[in-house]
Amino acid sequence: MTQLTSTNQRILNDELGIPGTVEESVLGYAQLAQRANLAGVVCSPLEVAAIKSVCGSNFLAVTPGVRPQMSRAQDQKRTMTPREAILAGSDYLVIGRPILASPDPHGAFLAILHEIEVAA
Repeated sequence: MTQLTSTNQRILNDELGIPGTVEESVLGYAQLAQRANLAGVVCSPLEVAAIKSVCGSNFLAVTPGVRPQMSRAQDQKRTMTPREAILAGSDYLVIGRPILASPDPHGAFLAILHEIEVAA
């Protein structure tokens, strides 16, 4: 895990006491994971392109913080839609609450699949 998708710049610096930008922190953790011979990291879809630029296109990016177009961000600060996340280079999408909290989880899942198919 690089930085939680609920972490923004203020939280990173003021509450966690980590200096620098969110992206600098994420890239540092990604490079550390790569040096430890991990296959990839869990990261916000907003940082995928930067991680792939630094660690290579084969370095996996598992991305929570993926929210369908009509979904609320809730506590998530750094999010993208499924389509945006795929276009950014995400290898695996983590989409929990928009499906699990829906009154129609199956319908929510199908709607997300439609968004993904449009991206492909």
